[in-house]
Amino acid sequence: MLDYCAGGGGKTLAMSASMHNKGQIHAYDADRKRLAPIIERLRRAGTRNVQVHDDPRQLDPMRGKLDAVLVDAPCTGTGTWRRRPDTKWRLTQKNLDERTSQQQEALTEASAFVKPGGALIYVTCSILPEENDRQVERFCAENPDYSIISTESRWSAVFGKDAPKPRIGEKGTITLTPASTDTDGFFFCRMQRKA
Repeated sequence: MLDYCAGGGGKTLAMSASMHNKGQIHAYDADRKRLAPIIERLRRAGTRNVQVHDDPRQLDPMRGKLDAVLVDAPCTGTGTWRRRPDTKWRLTQKNLDERTSQQQEALTEASAFVKPGGALIYVTCSILPEENDRQVERFCAENPDYSIISTESRWSAVFGKDAPKPRIGEKGTITLTPASTDTDGFFFCRMQRKA
């Protein structure tokens, strides 16, 4: 598994714990400063199944070989507005355009590491369609060997039928919002590469 936008390592640590420190996770971020705290966090947690990469060339041997690649893409953060309402006044069209461009780049780069039959998982903390459903639909249209896989049944299996229901997109993407799930806003999409 590859955590392509690993940042400080929170998701990487959670994945390692859910895998009981078995298997192999690769953590990479294009921004070395954001990645810097991960080493100490992994050491403190006693994590043994994570390799950290700060140079994209280190990932080359993994092209087309990984079961799953997670892209927690840089986004506008509109999903955090309930906790940080002042940030909505700073969002401009230029910011949105920059973020969607970065997301397209991250998806394209990360998809190269997914093996046939593997999963490309795209996540944001945004509630904007431009960063979410439209982004993954555009990616699949430009990369026809990928298709969106509905995760609605998985949501129910993990959280139960009585849990608050997120918004389910036409193709089975999931959007959490303060109104629907009493959480920050998040978007989740699983795409699969043709075998």
